[in-house]
Amino acid sequence: MTPLERRYRRLLRAYPHDYRSAYGDELLDVLLESAAPLRTVPEPREATGLVIGGLRERLTRAGRGSSWANGVHLGVTALCAAQLAALLPYAPAIPLWTSLSALALLAVLRGRVRPALPLVLLTGAKAVAVASGEPLFDHLLLPVEPGFLTDAPLFALSEPPPVATDYALALGGLLVLAVYGRPLTPRSWWWWAVVPPMAWAGPAWMESGTVYPISLSRMAVELALLGMALWAGRLSHDPRWALGATIYVTVASARLWDHAADLTRQHLAYWGLLVFLAGATALVPFGHWRRASTPRLD
Repeated sequence: MTPLERRYRRLLRAYPHDYRSAYGDELLDVLLESAAPLRTVPEPREATGLVIGGLRERLTRAGRGSSWANGVHLGVTALCAAQLAALLPYAPAIPLWTSLSALALLAVLRGRVRPALPLVLLTGAKAVAVASGEPLFDHLLLPVEPGFLTDAPLFALSEPPPVATDYALALGGLLVLAVYGRPLTPRSWWWWAVVPPMAWAGPAWMESGTVYPISLSRMAVELALLGMALWAGRLSHDPRWALGATIYVTVASARLWDHAADLTRQHLAYWGLLVFLAGATALVPFGHWRRASTPRLD
């Protein structure tokens, strides 16, 4: 295998596995035949086109089924990923509850709504109890100190209401999907990759001494996900991405409202970006962009 072929194969991983199985070899032959002699690196234009084409194909597949059910599923997935991120630094102290949160995310990713319901309910009840400083289910020593990724005790910067809102929305979405009763399309395994950067506490964009710091890594993940939702809505003309974004931004807004007296300009700019991206995602499906589709090689 030549270096150029190896790099093309890596770029083709942007496409779903079954798409690569059906069309990957043919597409690779076309790319290699059209490449300049002695070239070892794909042209930037080709590389960008392959990645965008792969993402379009994945969006096309993710856009199957009921728009509203898929949008609720997307929002619940984002909430469960954030909930696991909140507990991850404290895994050495609360291994059971971190494991239950991870199992809840796994069940949601696979579209298993009914197993996810009790997992989110139990984890949520424990999270609200810890935020309230009350014992529940076990005699956990408070405050819960972190093992890595952050240096603040668990929910030291959060009051019970925003924590309860977070889990209540996730539970409400799961109940709606359970009543809906139809199979859901499993979500990408890449959702696991967003958990560690959302859990990491630094570096912070806020000024030193800020009462409610928000890490740059968390903001980067949130803005990247909302940007992808905006792009997906623009390509697909589908409101499901806006519904998922709105569910997540609602919880993020509740967290900020809990610290309304301590917000700085950076907080307001961050919140404004979240609301702007969620609002734009809601508007773009009604624009006049052409629906995108991935070409087939026949």
